[in-house]
Amino acid sequence: MQNLRVDTLFIGQKIIYLPTCQSTNTYALDLLAGEPILEGTTVITSHQTAGRGQRGNTWEAEPDQNLTFSTILTPNFLPIAENFYLNMAISLAIQHFLANYLGEGIKIKWPNDLIYNWQKVCGVLIENTIRKSAIEKSVVGIGVNINQTRFGVDTATSLKNITGRDYHLEPLLAQLLKNIEEQYLALHQKNHNQLKINYLEKLIGYQEWLTYQVNGNYYQGKIIDIELSGKLQMEIEGEVRSFDFKEISLVY
Repeated sequence: MQNLRVDTLFIGQKIIYLPTCQSTNTYALDLLAGEPILEGTTVITSHQTAGRGQRGNTWEAEPDQNLTFSTILTPNFLPIAENFYLNMAISLAIQHFLANYLGEGIKIKWPNDLIYNWQKVCGVLIENTIRKSAIEKSVVGIGVNINQTRFGVDTATSLKNITGRDYHLEPLLAQLLKNIEEQYLALHQKNHNQLKINYLEKLIGYQEWLTYQVNGNYYQGKIIDIELSGKLQMEIEGEVRSFDFKEISLVY
């Protein structure tokens, strides 16, 4: 991985390879506390021992079987109030990458999990540093299940489990980094409306009635929009309600 060649302008042009580490996101955040770091610097590990996910969850990954990395970005062109557009861009990049192998069955589960047949293939954790009214730096942590076949939960799966094939990790990572750069550059061009349309098209539950849990109660609801903050706008029991990340969960 340390000799990875990537056909990009800047994302992945500087690689920091760690055979093992607790969390690539934590390592990248520590880098930002020191000397200036080039945008696109990517921290990769073959064995992440304490990977972190959304909402305080952990990320399970066997050594040498998956893609586990973090990329440092500088989206200071985004106001804080519009930071969810970065999440949309990253989610779409991964969806486009995985669709090469899984077709249109790969979907986004809000805010940024990638799901195939109700099982999770990829998780994303974006951590921002803020300065004044804009995002100064973003650390985008991504874990994609590639060749791992056994998981501690039945809601996780991998490319190999789905397709029956083994994959070489380096060319997959090179392609994924290229997809991320393409979406990130599109984001920089501020075509936010199209980005949002594309995200909603791939989002599980958009204009579709599904079961959700809110405060221990179960409801039928459908997503009708995403607010700038990333909150879901949902129709539930005849009214439109907004939900933040920890306030609602999809029931599989």
